[in-house]
Amino acid sequence: MFGLILEMFTYPFMVRALCMGVLVAVCSALLGVTLVLKRYSMIGDGLSHVGFGALAIATAMNAAPLAVAIPVVIAAAFLLLRLTENSKIKMVVSMTTGMNTDVYNYLFGSILSMSHGDVVLTGTVSAVILVLFVFFYNRIFAVTFDETFARATGLNAKLYNTVIAVLTALIIVVGMRMMGSLLISSLVVFPAVTSMRTCITFRSVMICSAVVSTICLVTGLVISYLYAAPTGASIVLCNIAAFILFAAVQKGRECLQCSKKSL
Repeated sequence: MFGLILEMFTYPFMVRALCMGVLVAVCSALLGVTLVLKRYSMIGDGLSHVGFGALAIATAMNAAPLAVAIPVVIAAAFLLLRLTENSKIKMVVSMTTGMNTDVYNYLFGSILSMSHGDVVLTGTVSAVILVLFVFFYNRIFAVTFDETFARATGLNAKLYNTVIAVLTALIIVVGMRMMGSLLISSLVVFPAVTSMRTCITFRSVMICSAVVSTICLVTGLVISYLYAAPTGASIVLCNIAAFILFAAVQKGRECLQCSKKSL
């Protein structure tokens, strides 16, 4: 099996999937911690629907899908809007000739078929997200835990909430190519809630979330290759397994503490 895993990474498309997948997984995990703590975890699901609608319209108009989707989803994140009329999406998709594989790749995800352009865009956007997140880390931390106090100290909380929303919109759009609009929100939420089972501090949750997300992505890729399973679904199943494991560890700690108190 180890030989098969090594063989897997001799294919250029697998190397692209791994590199870009890790970047998206880390960015999603970092932003997911903030979104979960601010109770904005469902924004990823809403933005993914907005993004898919924009991608469908762009494809029907023979425009560059991501070039159209990114500003649309950023605007939606800024205004905190949701796209709810799914029937309109279906109508737009049916306007194309036959079944358009690009549109359905964004619906269900297709990490293994990422083109060179997808890789460049994903790498650029992920790098921008990481740089901005590190640069604004202290301010994001402040508005995450006590927005009222942050405002009292003179921090422009509205601006940094907008920064969080825009970064989330960017990672949702590029992540849709990898996970699909149906599963991308799981990449944002699961690592965060998993790491919160055992970690206490904000920094430790961030680090653990990024590590868990990366391990689940790599494991999901390997499972997908070895068993010809859907990649996005495999990654989600790995995240679910990680959550169950961490929840079991948390429960074990609680039982151990209770037994010590009883003694």
